[in-house]
Amino acid sequence: MTLPRSRLTSQGQVSIPAEIRRKLGLYPGSVVEWDEDENGRISLRRAGRFTSEDVHHALFVRPPVKPTTVAGMDDGIRRHIQSSRARR
Repeated sequence: MTLPRSRLTSQGQVSIPAEIRRKLGLYPGSVVEWDEDENGRISLRRAGRFTSEDVHHALFVRPPVKPTTVAGMDDGIRRHIQSSRARR
């Protein structure tokens, strides 16, 4: 598939071809983001949209949880109860 080309102006501006604007859902005032992958390939996307990688990371990748002991949990519960009673 051959995509349309754009020319860079002397002010550093590029016009996004109508076909690409339609595919990305771009309208006047839309914000776009430039992205570079690990191979140095640059891509353009409409800001505010999430990639499948973004969604996967948000749903399935969790930060490591620091292990705790039963005594540590008891201490945390005790501090929480004391602080909640102190607010009254």
